[in-house]
Formats: sequence, structure tokens, C-alpha cells
Amino acid sequence: MKPLPRIKICCISSVEEAQLAIAHGASALGLVSSMPSGPGVIGDALIGEIARQVPPPIATFLLTTLRDADAIIAQHAVCKTNTLQLVDQVPVGELVKLRRQLPAIKLVQVIHVLDDSSIAEALAVAPYVDALLLDSGNPTLAVKELGGTGRVHDWSISRQIRQQVDIPVFLAGGLSEANIQEAINSVQPFGLDLCSSVREDGKLSVERLARFMRAVQES
Repeated sequence: MKPLPRIKICCISSVEEAQLAIAHGASALGLVSSMPSGPGVIGDALIGEIARQVPPPIATFLLTTLRDADAIIAQHAVCKTNTLQLVDQVPVGELVKLRRQLPAIKLVQVIHVLDDSSIAEALAVAPYVDALLLDSGNPTLAVKELGGTGRVHDWSISRQIRQQVDIPVFLAGGLSEANIQEAINSVQPFGLDLCSSVREDGKLSVERLARFMRAVQES
């Protein structure tokens, strides 16, 4: 029997939301810094405040749009999460520099699944990061979509990526209690990443969170 996927709750906006997500079984929290679009953005100082109060072994993910290693390192010095979620494509040289300068910090590169070219992108970056997160954004638009779209992408492409890389893969993009069993069966990811489906009026919902967790348990 395969272990259940890890659950990452994104768009955490307060210490109270972090505690709620953890109490319901989340093993990772997403903290969203400045983005060109999408929900859940909070300031770096608040990200740092939340991250400081999250107990191990819970992972804290700083979602950053930055692509330059020095700029990312400076942002991390304020936020002090244990994981960096790179939502835009970061050049390999910058990933190498991040690994060298922040050896204890996990690197998670987002791959926005658009078409078969996303497979090549994933294979090229996988040797330089600790995990991939497959999302439904579109970085080619004039205003980049770098996550938080609430859309489902082509899970057959995500499955191919998961099968061809030897690092953990998180699945994101439009996941809900209604489709999560199909998503798990289709992709068999290491982890699941969600935001809007467990919120009501912008706030983390105890009822929706509990229903989602129950659907995962039943998968």
C-alpha cells in the first residue's frame, strides 16, 4: 500500500491559519511573497513571523518570484523559511549558487505544465533541486501567472514528469475534494498543494479542510 501524499496548504496568511492547517494534518505551509497575480500575498516580515512559530518537522515554503540568487538569499534572510519555492524559472547557475550559499535550505522549482515542453524543462532542472511542484500557471503571459489559478492542468503530462524524475513531485492546480482521488490515482505525487479549495471568503475553512483531508484518506 502506497503512503498517502504529503499535504501542503498554501496562501497561509497568519499564525492562526498556520496552526489550523497543521492541526488538520498539513506537513507543509506555503507563504506567498510579492506576485504579479494570484491570491494569498503577504509581506516578507509577516512570512518571517509565521515561519518562526511553525514547529519542526513542518516545512515552511517561501514562494518567491525572484530569479537572481543574491536577491533570493537576501529575501530569505528576512523570511527564514526552511524551503524556497521558486515560482518562476530560475537559471541553473543561480540554482547552483543557492545550493552553495544556503546548503540547509530545500529548493523546490515550480514547473508550469503547459504542454510536452514542460517535461523537458522538468528533466533539465531536476538535478539541481530537491523537489518539483507541478502547477497550472502560465509564465509566458504579459502578466505572468505563477500559481494560484485554481485551474487543473493536463495530469497525463504531470504523470510523465513524475515517472521520469528521481526527486519528489508535488501536484498543484485546481485540486479539491471532488477531484483529489482522481488526481492521486493519475499522477501518484509525493505531495499535494492547495489553496482556494480549502478557503471560504478568503479564510482557511475548518470544514473544507477537514473534508479535503478525509477525501485524501479515502483515496
